[in-house]
Amino acid sequence: MKRISRSMRRTLIALVAAMTAMVGGVVVVASSPATAATSQFRGMNWAMLGDNFKTTPLVVQGLSMSDSNATVRAKANALYDDMASTMGVNTVRLPINTHTVGTAWWEAYRGAIDAATARGFKVILAYWEDGAASGGRITNLAAWNTMWSTVTNTYGSNTNVYFEPMNEPHGYSSTEWRNVAANWLSYHTSAVPGRVLIGGTGFSQDLRDICNDSRFNSTLLSFHYYTFFYGAMTYDAFRSHIQTLLGNCASRAVATEFGAPMNDGRNYADAGSTDNFVRYIRAMAQAMRDNQMGGTYWPALGGKTGTIGYDWYSMFALTGSGTDLNLTVRNTSGADRIRYAWGDTNGGGGPTTPPPSTGTFYRINVRHSGKAMDVQSPNTDNGARVGQYTYGGNAWQQWQFQDAGSGYWRIVSRNSGKCLDVVSASTADGAELVQYTCGTGTNQQFQMVANGSYFQLRARHSGKCVDVPAASTADGVVLKQYACNTGTNQQWSRTAV
Repeated sequence: MKRISRSMRRTLIALVAAMTAMVGGVVVVASSPATAATSQFRGMNWAMLGDNFKTTPLVVQGLSMSDSNATVRAKANALYDDMASTMGVNTVRLPINTHTVGTAWWEAYRGAIDAATARGFKVILAYWEDGAASGGRITNLAAWNTMWSTVTNTYGSNTNVYFEPMNEPHGYSSTEWRNVAANWLSYHTSAVPGRVLIGGTGFSQDLRDICNDSRFNSTLLSFHYYTFFYGAMTYDAFRSHIQTLLGNCASRAVATEFGAPMNDGRNYADAGSTDNFVRYIRAMAQAMRDNQMGGTYWPALGGKTGTIGYDWYSMFALTGSGTDLNLTVRNTSGADRIRYAWGDTNGGGGPTTPPPSTGTFYRINVRHSGKAMDVQSPNTDNGARVGQYTYGGNAWQQWQFQDAGSGYWRIVSRNSGKCLDVVSASTADGAELVQYTCGTGTNQQFQMVANGSYFQLRARHSGKCVDVPAASTADGVVLKQYACNTGTNQQWSRTAV
């Protein structure tokens, strides 16, 4: 069960949509070029299990055709909560096709779009063609235009919604695709160009021709890059190749698809790895960071099932039932690398606070109650619970921060010399905070993630935050870990003593 209302959870994101009839001529109204840097997009693809190339309605993983709009919205909020709290996601890329928009399912599916925009998320609505048989071309232009007319009439005025006319236009020559895309812009004027993402040529993998075509000066650009497009390369070769394909338009590019295996424990933190996927994802992350490029990782959920029943690139494992859905990161080092791509400090979910001074002891106060982190009596034992209590200047209310590397800290009690610890290295919501003899366990390592002038204490092993349950203000309430959110009962400050 989630502990607080979904609406209180963090995030920003923007939604999607857009178009009307396509005719012959190509006249695009010129406007000022799209502004530099797209790092505002911290996103995930939410896809259909089995992939989005379908001649049927698109029902992304976790949803059901029998769901109402309200149920879709509740499920979406549950998933967005976890995407936001674990990785700071603020954007979702959702698929549409001509078999979805305008149907009864569309009215329900819109709950996923509306839930995102209501919380400030950006939403990218991208068109998927009708499966492999389409050859990477739009199967039915009239139906495609009707679809986009419906979408833009609904969402054209919503500044959180972005429109991607086609996912991967690989069936068109460069000239053909640029004409199709220019006609889209010319005739679907309710789609503001600055909220339109035009895919590169091929599998949206080369932006140079689009970038050099003045008809697209005011749009954003959609960029895809996978190892299976190109094969093995060194880290440096990957970085150079990515930069080449971005052309001169990296400042307008959004990496709407990139991904690598998250199911088998690969170490994406290893800068010296010879694994091609590790070199690739590290190079992609660095290229995005260098160019202040945002992106939507492929996928959060859904995608090709292969032989394991899920897409091995998927960032999250899905559990739960009904509207009580939960996501767990499959590979922490992979998630950290994606956050690094988005510009986060030390690969974390957000900027970290300035490091504490070595050797200094601190009172650690929770924002909602003003009370101090306190080791409960008997306060020298292993397993002694840690709670909140009115500050009295006692040694068991004073803590030292010891560097655990990679932006994480051990928090050591002045009184006992023991470390703040998530009991039994549990990853469950509600696991208690205790003190225990310091070791190398990641359940004793915490990242300080800035939240204004306060910070969250995020456990390395679980990605969850130190929390005062139910936002109680009472003395003696035991601290527990819960999925990170915006509550002041998860916000802390430190004062030297």
